Amino acid sequence: MKKWIFCFIAVLGVWGLSACGGGESSSVENKADSDQVSLDFWVFGATNYEELAAEYEEENPGVSINVKVSENADHHDALFTALSAGSGAPDLAMLEVDQIDRFKQAEDRFANLYDQGADAIQDQYLDWKWKIGENAEGDFLFGLPTDIGPKGMYYNTEVFEEAGLPTEPEEVAGLISSKEDFLDVGREIKESTGKPMVDSMEMAYRAKMDGLEKSYFDEQGNLLLENEENQVKEAYDLAVEMNELGIVGNYTMWSPEWTNAVNDSDFAVEMGAAWLKGWMSDNAPDSAGKWRVVTLPEEFAGNWGGSYLGMPAETENKEEAYAFAEWLISPDNQLASFLSDAGLFPSTPETYEKEEFKVTTDEYFGGQSTAQVFAEAAEDIPAVYKGPEYVSVNDEILTALQNVQDGADPEEEWEAAVTRIKGLLER
Repeated sequence: MKKWIFCFIAVLGVWGLSACGGGESSSVENKADSDQVSLDFWVFGATNYEELAAEYEEENPGVSINVKVSENADHHDALFTALSAGSGAPDLAMLEVDQIDRFKQAEDRFANLYDQGADAIQDQYLDWKWKIGENAEGDFLFGLPTDIGPKGMYYNTEVFEEAGLPTEPEEVAGLISSKEDFLDVGREIKESTGKPMVDSMEMAYRAKMDGLEKSYFDEQGNLLLENEENQVKEAYDLAVEMNELGIVGNYTMWSPEWTNAVNDSDFAVEMGAAWLKGWMSDNAPDSAGKWRVVTLPEEFAGNWGGSYLGMPAETENKEEAYAFAEWLISPDNQLASFLSDAGLFPSTPETYEKEEFKVTTDEYFGGQSTAQVFAEAAEDIPAVYKGPEYVSVNDEILTALQNVQDGADPEEEWEAAVTRIKGLLER
């Protein structure tokens, strides 16, 4: 009875991620019982990693890989809980780019992938992507680079045509090559069609925000919002300006109303990452053929999304886990992930030169080869430090911007958001 109670408490303590007696594990005892090594691999969202793991198992009969798929927030919270408990963490886990700095506070709970020989493959990856996976000193690697989210300008040809504007990608890229061009075209579209240029205040804010090398925090954890040289306020002010020009829609991303707006061509432009292509084709089928993609103006270039593969220190299968991770994120397998239904965009420039990558076309986007657009965008992205509280702070700024769109004073909302953020950080 005591043993049963102990097991039940242990399960609750790590959200059901560990168990007493039995079950699959990566323990030395299991390896002693057989030559089989069992790796637990936690992922989130849509990937093709289950298929690639099965392929790896075929090529490496001594290794089995248990892939656990969760939603983004649940995945990271469960990983954080397991790491805090000191048991129950997997051998490998995905770390989303907005979350990775949260886990860097627990360096002792991760294996340094430089100790596993990761420096030998560093030159295969985009410099900025690799750098984000390191600690501030650059001597500890938390995660190997997987996919990235270079941003492009998705534009609706139907709306552009209605406004009397060109619709071919080469022409649109020339038409909108600066922030000023973007605002001018937005005004023209609003006057001609009555439709907004962008869908939401969040997208108007992210236009500049996603490309800032310094945003909410520095590497020492200091809040930068009130520093004179900090550019977050400039991103905020740009969103406010777009709203005052009447070129921002009031659609909340991922809501049914937003989905309908994409489907019905109710706004002109989405400044989205490469992964948005898959969402659009799956959820807005009526808009097929009406969208194209070009690079954003330099001021708006940035990255939105992407992940890393981290290795919790408690794993007793470091060598086997690293071998699988290195194989999984190789240029060839990043190509496979890109060509799969998941459409994960590669962080390996070598992949951009592969013929299979170059010849891809997107029927949803009128047969355009959008891969080349995002590959070009990927080269112009800075390494960005976000900080452990990035998501919470970002939510407060977005709340302020929504209040502004609902009629509140922009400066009062900014000051209120900063006050809320300071209070949040003092808890």
